[in-house]
Amino acid sequence: MEFTRPRGTRDFLFDEMRERKKCENTLRKVFETYAYQEIKTPLFEDLKLFTTKSGEQIVDQLYNFTDKSDREITLRPEITAPVARLYINELQKTAKPIKLYYFGSCFRYERPQKGRFRQFWQFGCELIGAKSPEGEAEAIAMAEQSLEDLGINTAEIHINHLGIIRGLFEHFKIDNEIQEQVMILIDKGDKELFEKELLEKDLVEDSKLNVMLKDILIKLIDFVGNEDVLNDVEDLLNDYEETKDSINEFKELINLLKSFNVSNYTLNLGIARGLDYYNGIVFEIYIPELGAQKQVAGGGSYNLVELFGGEQVESTGFAFGFDRLMNAIEHNSKDKNKNDIKNSNKDGFEEKSIVDVFVVPISNEQREKSFEIGQKLRNSGISTEIDLSRKKFKKLLNAANKLNAKYVILVGKNDLEKDSVTIKDMGSRNQELVAIDNIKEFLNNNKIFD
Repeated sequence: MEFTRPRGTRDFLFDEMRERKKCENTLRKVFETYAYQEIKTPLFEDLKLFTTKSGEQIVDQLYNFTDKSDREITLRPEITAPVARLYINELQKTAKPIKLYYFGSCFRYERPQKGRFRQFWQFGCELIGAKSPEGEAEAIAMAEQSLEDLGINTAEIHINHLGIIRGLFEHFKIDNEIQEQVMILIDKGDKELFEKELLEKDLVEDSKLNVMLKDILIKLIDFVGNEDVLNDVEDLLNDYEETKDSINEFKELINLLKSFNVSNYTLNLGIARGLDYYNGIVFEIYIPELGAQKQVAGGGSYNLVELFGGEQVESTGFAFGFDRLMNAIEHNSKDKNKNDIKNSNKDGFEEKSIVDVFVVPISNEQREKSFEIGQKLRNSGISTEIDLSRKKFKKLLNAANKLNAKYVILVGKNDLEKDSVTIKDMGSRNQELVAIDNIKEFLNNNKIFD
C-alpha cells in the first residue's frame, strides 16, 4: 500500500525549511520592534465562530466535523476570528491599545492550484483599541518595513477608506443586503464584471437616483493614484455630506504615513475587502510578479469583537499570506542567481553552511573525547556536528564538505597529549593547533558568530 500526502498539502525539506524559518524570524523581529507580542490560538474552533463572521456559505470551504461530544468543530480557515474570541475571553479588561501578532497554519477546503493550498500559513497582527487613523498608519508602516527587511522591493500597497462608499449608501438609503452585494462585486476586482452586474441591479426604487448612484460608483472605483486622487473624489462627491468625514480621515492618514516615512503606496478606491465588519481604512499588498496570486496581504479597520457579543472596540489588523511571501522571496532569489551567473564565475558562490563546526576523531580511540568537545561547543551556542556513524577519517572529511562546515576540529592522539586539537578552516584550508580550553575563544576571534 502506498501512502501519499493529502491533496493540497506539502512537505518541506531542509533547504526550504531554512528559508521559511529565516522569513519567519525576520517578521518576528519587525513585529516585536513595533511592540507586538505573540499569541497562539487553537488549530480548531467552534464552527459557529466562523459562520457568525462570514455567513453559513463559508461551510463549503471548511474542514468541519462533529467531535465525540457532538460539538460542531472546524479547523480554522484564518486567525482573525480566533483572536477576537481570545480577546473577549481573556483581554477585555487589559489596558489598550493591545498589540498581538500570530503565526500559524490555516485550512480551507478549496480546489488546489498554483499558489493556493488547503493547508497554508498566515503571519499577521491585531491592534485593538488604537485610534484611527494612527493605528492604520503604523500598521501600514510595519507591513512596508517587513517587506523591505525581507528584500522584497516590488510590492505595491493599495489603500482605500470604505467609509466613503458607506457614506454614499447612507445618503441613498441603500439597504444592507444590497450594500454587501455591491461590496462583494467591487472586491472581486473585475471592473468590467462590476459594471455589467451593477447595471442589472436596482439599487434604489427611483430610476433617476438609481442611474445617478450607479454612475457615481463606476467612476469612484476607477480612481487609482497618488494623494491627488482625493481631489477627484471630493469633486465627484461634493454634494454628499455623509462622505466628508471619511475623506478627511483619509487625508489625515496620508499625512501620518509621511510621518511614518511611508511613501510606497497607491490610493485605490476599488479596494473593498468584501466583508461587512470592515468599516474604515482598508489596504491590500500586491507583488505583481506573482501573477494571479499577487496579493500577499490584506487588512484594515473593523469591529469584529462587537459582532461576537463583546464591547464596541475599534481594531486594525492585517495578515501576510506566508506561503506567497515565500514565493516572492524565491522569485527574487532566482533573479539574483541569474544576475550572479552573468557576473561571477562558478567558484565565486558561497554555499550555505549547515553547521559551524564538524568534530572529527582521527581514530575510534578519540571518539569519546570528540563527543565531549562537541557537547561543550553546543552548550556555548555553536552549531556542531559529531560523527555518530563511526565513519572512517576520509569519509568524515567528505561529510564535513557536504555540510559546508566552516571549521573541522581534528581530534588526534598526539594533539590530545598536549591538551590540544587541530582546527582546520575549510574556506582557506589553513589549520592551527589550539588548546582545548581555548577552542571557543579561537572560533570567536575568527568570527564564527557573525
